[in-house]
Amino acid sequence: MQKRSRPPFRPRVPQNEHRLNREITAPEVRVIGEGIEPGVYPVAEAIKMAEAQGVDLVEISPSAVPPVCRIIDYKKFLYEKKKKDKEQKAKARQSEVKEIRFTPNTDEHDFDFKAKHAEKFLKEGDKVKCYVQFKGRAIMFQERGELLLLKFAERLAEVGALESMPKMEGKRMLAIFSPKKKK
Repeated sequence: MQKRSRPPFRPRVPQNEHRLNREITAPEVRVIGEGIEPGVYPVAEAIKMAEAQGVDLVEISPSAVPPVCRIIDYKKFLYEKKKKDKEQKAKARQSEVKEIRFTPNTDEHDFDFKAKHAEKFLKEGDKVKCYVQFKGRAIMFQERGELLLLKFAERLAEVGALESMPKMEGKRMLAIFSPKKKK
């Protein structure tokens, strides 16, 4: 029995996200950066300009015609990019769907209390899913549930918009509200 030989292990070298210096293939590039005159230069001249400053020529926008390159220290560029991405991620907030439950016999005080919570959720940018839960014989009072949800929609008209009219799903009548856009 003969053993098959494997090729030697070669660790994968991570590719740079951007092309640097001699990796840039375009004949001409638009060069930007500190201490230089922005303009379109041949690649060789742009690389010489970068080397004269002791930094890298980094291809920022390869799809532009001609490609846009920046004269900057690549490590510093990556650090700033990572920092900016982290900042954007912190600012971006995922909206959640908050649920509010009623019964066909929900009292006025409970209705007001739940409406205040729904207003708060909508002002924070979350969607609100309201439903009337019918148990047992209460299913006979579907029109009561629909009126309750429409009254709720009227109450929330300033801060939220009703996405669709109340509809039955099993033993629940649903209505979904989305926040109104801020101007």
